Amino acid sequence: MATWPRWQLLSGWTIACVLGIGAVASAQFTPFSDHGRAILEGNWQSCREDDGQYAERIYDTKLPGIGPIELHMGPYHEFALFRGVQEAHRDHQSAENLLRPFNVQIRDNTARQRWDAAGLRLEVSLAGGSRDECESWFVTLQRLDTSSMSR
Repeated sequence: MATWPRWQLLSGWTIACVLGIGAVASAQFTPFSDHGRAILEGNWQSCREDDGQYAERIYDTKLPGIGPIELHMGPYHEFALFRGVQEAHRDHQSAENLLRPFNVQIRDNTARQRWDAAGLRLEVSLAGGSRDECESWFVTLQRLDTSSMSR
């Protein structure tokens, strides 16, 4: 049996670990920017859970000049944007939801929607998916550029 030099064994294990971590990380939410251009940008999935309902994710933050906001992604192809942050869930159909329509219509397996509200621009587009029980969306939330609107 051949013995490998210690540096080759160490190099082999290091490469295997790096490649293994990369494979696991690809299954997570992947941001597409360093937040220099967007507040939130990446891919999000709403998957059907054991109870038959689709998952919802709520992103909340406090932005200088805008204040606290809550962005609801899902369930399914619903989106909502609320001023302020609260623990209780908010109904997407309520008048407090700044996004109209809040339910993105899918036609011919494509969907795209853009909203301008509360000094923010939210853009979503259906990205397909590898599983029938999931909807995958590209999501970008950024500050609304008001300087170009005044020209």
